[in-house]
Amino acid sequence: MTEHYYSKQPQAKSLPQSWSFDLRGKTFQFTSDVGVFSKNEVDFGSRVLIESFQKPEVDGPILDVGCGYGPIGLSLASDFPDRQIFMVDVNERAVELARKNAEINKISNTTILQSDLYKQLNGKTFASIVTNPPIRAGKKVVHAIFEEACKYLSDHGELWVVIQKKQGAPSAKDKLEAIFGNVEVVTKKKGYFILRAKKFD
Repeated sequence: MTEHYYSKQPQAKSLPQSWSFDLRGKTFQFTSDVGVFSKNEVDFGSRVLIESFQKPEVDGPILDVGCGYGPIGLSLASDFPDRQIFMVDVNERAVELARKNAEINKISNTTILQSDLYKQLNGKTFASIVTNPPIRAGKKVVHAIFEEACKYLSDHGELWVVIQKKQGAPSAKDKLEAIFGNVEVVTKKKGYFILRAKKFD
């Protein structure tokens, strides 16, 4: 069976790589590894999402779904020290790396959990949810992230998604419109769409 970055327990031999990267005007040190999404650098889609994200107007924590080794959640935690950032991933190696990267970058306003999507969040609600969804896990998983986000967002909370046009951005936009009744294309860059949907009563 082929192993994917969304495997719970990657079996591939660990070969960690470290690098520095500038995000939102700050320099971060990251370590990633085999069996984790984007093991050599911060992927372009995540970078566009990170740079496009705007602080939510409503109070409350922010959630990064499918956090990997942590570039999205940690850069937002660094930029918004007054917010608690929750970060979840099904991949235990990714979660371990995200925790180490939080320590390396001296970021303390994070809660990093191994969780199959929202399962370990115990009904907590969030001002914003951000995701670079695991496209290769299939449409069912991606749509579950969108659909369940509605339950985990505060009123007027926002879901932010990055997705490539060739990997289904138009259909993702339609799906978000159907779930939330609204969706905005915040940014388009090199085939990547940043979509934002807001929860209303």
